[in-house]
Amino acid sequence: MAVTVENVETVLRSIINPDSKIDLMSSGSIKNLSVSDNNIQLEVVLGYPAKSQFQAIQDLVIAALKKIADVKNIQVTVSSNIVAHTVQRGVKLLPGVKNIIAVASGKGGVGKSTTAANLALALSAEGARVGILDADIYGPSLPMMLGINGRPQTVEENTIEPMEGHGLQASSIGFLVDQDSPMVWRGPMVTSALEQLLRQTRWRDLDYLIVDMPPGTGDIQLTLSQKVPVTGAVIVTTPQDIALLDARKGLKMFEKVGVPIIGIVENMSTYICPSCGHEEHVFGSGGGQKMCSDYSVDFLGSLPLNLSIREQSDAGCPTVVAEPNSAISQVYKQIARQVAIRIAGLAKDMSSKFPNIVIQNT
Repeated sequence: MAVTVENVETVLRSIINPDSKIDLMSSGSIKNLSVSDNNIQLEVVLGYPAKSQFQAIQDLVIAALKKIADVKNIQVTVSSNIVAHTVQRGVKLLPGVKNIIAVASGKGGVGKSTTAANLALALSAEGARVGILDADIYGPSLPMMLGINGRPQTVEENTIEPMEGHGLQASSIGFLVDQDSPMVWRGPMVTSALEQLLRQTRWRDLDYLIVDMPPGTGDIQLTLSQKVPVTGAVIVTTPQDIALLDARKGLKMFEKVGVPIIGIVENMSTYICPSCGHEEHVFGSGGGQKMCSDYSVDFLGSLPLNLSIREQSDAGCPTVVAEPNSAISQVYKQIARQVAIRIAGLAKDMSSKFPNIVIQNT
């Protein structure tokens, strides 16, 4: 019995991507499918980074296709192709950056910066080219968190080279001032400095730029949200009612300026005693999921209140790098893939495809 393309496509429709929960045919992931003399060859091209899942997806596809009667050889390759997606109307994309993800909280003290750093490292670990911008002028934490010292170099006038740490391109006001120097600046100066950091850093071919937003929803945050070409926003909160109150304000701010909400991460969700194993919901439970339900946004995942996360960040080697195979690192990677999957589902940016049209009087 001859194996046909139709046979193969039918099987592929039954294979559900474990990350996206969508079958491989409907998601458009199947490329270059060919069938010849009962031999099958195809490519699975994901729109998001998932290097840790390539082998599992390949095994899943081969196992399913082997069930087709009289099939001979099966050749399956799995890869990722990350493209640029649309941003707010009237805001141009940044050169060298395909997608910008804002990580915000609405208030401080919920672990937003730690989450942003580990999210960036998780995307990098999954195979993406990633940068991170520390947008907190008053309290930059990125240099310490990534263990980066020194000053950025200038190759061309009015530009700076990004610093590098753990495979990430990074930019922060903390690289340009002394660690103990307070930034006694008013709002307009801060906004101007942030725009310069963003646009004058020579980002090199990034799939994702993570922007660690300053806490709050004031003039600085609003201006950034309006002027920075943001693909989508991730809201970080704890289950505590006070944190959720401010997180809701942050979510509404992004909605008002036309930035899609990718989803919500609940940090410090639970504490498990390392001695006895007792689990305690120190800051309450279910708050992040309830907020998702109230605003019809996705719940991306929850992270524990864990001593090692704090210690590793303070030491300049965040969890995803310090313990890449730990359970907590796997959660960060799962959240990172969920963020990237939702970005991949947004409208693609087609501005580079359009020709420049010039009208001249003759």
